[in-house]
Amino acid sequence: MTPALPDILIGQTVALSAPSPPEAAGDYMVGKLGLLAMLAALAAQEAERGVAVRVAENQAIAEVLNAAGDAVTTPDHDLAWRALDAANAALRRRLIDVHEAAEQRGDGALQRRILELYVAMAADRALSLG
Repeated sequence: MTPALPDILIGQTVALSAPSPPEAAGDYMVGKLGLLAMLAALAAQEAERGVAVRVAENQAIAEVLNAAGDAVTTPDHDLAWRALDAANAALRRRLIDVHEAAEQRGDGALQRRILELYVAMAADRALSLG
């Protein structure tokens, strides 16, 4: 799972707001600052491309579903993360159903197309820790 920007920011908030006991200095504090820096880097990546990735992914899933005869449209007029993720979840559920049906029919071409889509979606959502 790739965390969305709101999730990353909540993680930072929790890490920053948790009081540290006096003995939590030194290596512990260095580790905590490293975690916060990593979360900031992930947040920056998500802020830069998160909405665009979700819109493109929703469109790509809809294209595969439409090609498979399952007419759908992408309701991406609301560009809020939660709205895009909700639309994505609904599209993914339909894609899984279509994938299962393709497996049962032995439709290798559609199965390959769906598997290629899964790989592309994972690559597009990948965040770098380096």
